[in-house]
Amino acid sequence: MAQCCINPSILSADFANLEAELRRISNADAVHVDVMDNHFVPNLSLGLPVVARLQEISPVPLDAHLMIEHADRWAPAYADAGVASVTFHAEASIAPIKLARELRARGAKAGLALRPGSAVEPFLDMLGELDLLLIMTVEPGFGGQEFLDLTLPKIRRARAAIDGSGFEVALQVDGGITEDTIWRAAEAGADVFVAGSAVYGAADPAAAIDRLRAAGTR
Repeated sequence: MAQCCINPSILSADFANLEAELRRISNADAVHVDVMDNHFVPNLSLGLPVVARLQEISPVPLDAHLMIEHADRWAPAYADAGVASVTFHAEASIAPIKLARELRARGAKAGLALRPGSAVEPFLDMLGELDLLLIMTVEPGFGGQEFLDLTLPKIRRARAAIDGSGFEVALQVDGGITEDTIWRAAEAGADVFVAGSAVYGAADPAAAIDRLRAAGTR
């Protein structure tokens, strides 16, 4: 089994104490920061000023997931803020290859995200432009949703394509990841797991991360 990376989502954290909440997950591989604009998805969360400040204080790298319209316009600013990776949605980008290249040129890893109902095949030819491919395992917008098993075949197809491409691209899943579901996604080929309520809903988030990591690598 490939290395299992756990990226807790601060969407489930206490927004009034984000610095303390970040310290509680210092054993994570990265922190997943959901940016939502209430247009691309029906929810509103953090924006660029807050993400830039989190970048200054976080003990772990920031993995920014932009669930916003006009990704081509706004995503580069998140790379300029110094986050480790910026993931934009294929459905919100007019020129995804150009945008991925621009993010990399500005020092961030480039990620492409797909909604559960979006096919992965149209984007496989651009694997060489990406550092991360995110398969959403719930409809984006809100935490606490149940894992959609119907995404497993798409994860398997993505894994086969990545393995056959010769490129080093992380395969991330986001939504409904718990100790009970992480193994199914891992078996399908995912190696980076976003978990919100499964981490921040636990009394000891750091211990929850360790349990998820173990469950995803057994």
